[in-house]
Amino acid sequence: MELLDKMLQRDKENFRRICSRLLSCCFLCKSNASNKSDYYFVLKYRGEFKTYLEILGYRLEINEELGVIQLTNAYNYNRLNLKLYESVILLILRILYDEKKRELSVSDEVIVNLGDIQDKYLSLQIREKMIDKTTMRNALSLFRRFQLIETLDRDLGNEESRILIYDSILMAVRIDDIRKAYEKLEIYRKGKQTDEETDENEADQLASV
Repeated sequence: MELLDKMLQRDKENFRRICSRLLSCCFLCKSNASNKSDYYFVLKYRGEFKTYLEILGYRLEINEELGVIQLTNAYNYNRLNLKLYESVILLILRILYDEKKRELSVSDEVIVNLGDIQDKYLSLQIREKMIDKTTMRNALSLFRRFQLIETLDRDLGNEESRILIYDSILMAVRIDDIRKAYEKLEIYRKGKQTDEETDENEADQLASV
């Protein structure tokens, strides 16, 4: 491929690997130690990445202020549909990120615990009982895969278990998305939809996968 002709062989391999990684998880976060070198590699070859991925129908968005790279599909294909509970938890993480960020300096990491998520969920009055452990664990595992969070403790059944929220949450859930999610939550809260309808139809979409 002429696009990569000027690269060293090692860089070509990294280019292919990082393209595959982006196609799999959509985000690279500079603040994630395991992503940091890949993040800077994309910055170094941003023109080549954008050109190559554009051929495949993808857009590469680089936000250096946040230290986040996001891949989206230009044709809205390959998008992950979220069930309502996953959408709710994602929205709560976004709200908690905003709340915590106002209390911290710009460089501080945003860390919440499971108890914070459950408290916010109950305050939204979606249901009278807390989110069950399996649903919570599955949702957090999904968001971890997409580089939106990192779980800092093994026991996700303990309300003190900590969750690191990456800045990528700002790009995954933009302000318009929050408003739409609130509208969906309000409809669900009022009981206008059944659980089954919500699971099948009330799905937000997360990035391109």
